[in-house]
Amino acid sequence: MKPLASRMSRISPSMTVAIDTKAKALKAEGKDVIGLGAGEPDFGTPDYACQAAIESINNGLTRYTPPAGMPILKETVCKKLKDENGLDYNPAQIVISSGAKHCITNILTALIEEEDEVIIPAPYWVTYPELVKLFGGIPVVVQAGVENEFKITPAQLEASITTKTKMFILNSPSNPTGAVYSPEELEAFAKICVKHDIYVMSDEIYEHILYDNTEVKSIASFGEDIYQRTIIVNGVSKAYAMTGWRIGYIAATEDIAKAISKVQSQATHHPANASQIAAKAAIEGGLDYTDMMNSEFIKRRDYVLSELRSIEGVRVPTPQGAFYVFPDFGPYVGKSFNGKKLDSSIELCAFLLEEELLAVVPGAAFGADTCIRLSYATSMENLEGAMARLKQGLAKLT
Repeated sequence: MKPLASRMSRISPSMTVAIDTKAKALKAEGKDVIGLGAGEPDFGTPDYACQAAIESINNGLTRYTPPAGMPILKETVCKKLKDENGLDYNPAQIVISSGAKHCITNILTALIEEEDEVIIPAPYWVTYPELVKLFGGIPVVVQAGVENEFKITPAQLEASITTKTKMFILNSPSNPTGAVYSPEELEAFAKICVKHDIYVMSDEIYEHILYDNTEVKSIASFGEDIYQRTIIVNGVSKAYAMTGWRIGYIAATEDIAKAISKVQSQATHHPANASQIAAKAAIEGGLDYTDMMNSEFIKRRDYVLSELRSIEGVRVPTPQGAFYVFPDFGPYVGKSFNGKKLDSSIELCAFLLEEELLAVVPGAAFGADTCIRLSYATSMENLEGAMARLKQGLAKLT
């Protein structure tokens, strides 16, 4: 048989999905697995969003709608961007897609060509470098260590720019670290990107999952020049517990939005109508539901931080957003269990899953091989069990 396309050799499967799949397989076998790998709130979708979707189905809204999204949802997104972010967009600048990951795929399809360089701060979300490679681009990874709270500096960004640089990928609040860039840091990034005429893909999907009165701004808000170069990615999955509804959106200049709409019209057409109606209702419903989730998340965050900091040698910054902690287990990578050396975060996480039935995601997936990502989007009971298993497992290493 003829071979697969050569581009398939450029990318790896998602390690977060792989861990979650293995954990679910063990659970199916009757094993008592505690999973801290999934990147989704453990709350249900607000009732008013669900009811809006049901009503749309009952009212017969089940046929094709415009490929770039329903006008009524695009108008709602424009109002949201104005009211919450102080940004002016019109519906022609908005494209509604099947989740933020779909948005990112569309953006890179429309903008990245062979040999284009894309700057990606590490730790990064697992999908960024893989999709850049899929489209022939070159990921330029800039390391941000635990000592800098996992944030790169403006000087690091500028030092990474070459004549081939096309885009800077910004994710704040961050998956996997929960780090949030300050307005001052964002303004400095904006000036650099304008100076060197590069695009910014600003992934803002966690913008409302925030703690400790942390201020969050969109990089697009620092003047017309950076606004013209920014493609905002957002959606309803995290703030409204709607991961399965698959609604994301982009906001960009009209020419970029038009190009992305063209891609989507040929590849997938529009997202599900009921999901779009539910998203509209969720956004219009305000942030009370999100605030309720955040009040629970912060209790869990503080508990997990306290437990992790009681483990000798573990370093972990305080996440200001999202629902992950990203501790550095450097002193434990390289230790052994029953004579087998655990030389990477992948092997350490495999040990924890097999020996302690604790599913966490290796930092190698995010470009930081001594770290582990733990999601606290689960019950306190699960977190207490998970911390006990983690400590028990680490105590077995020599």
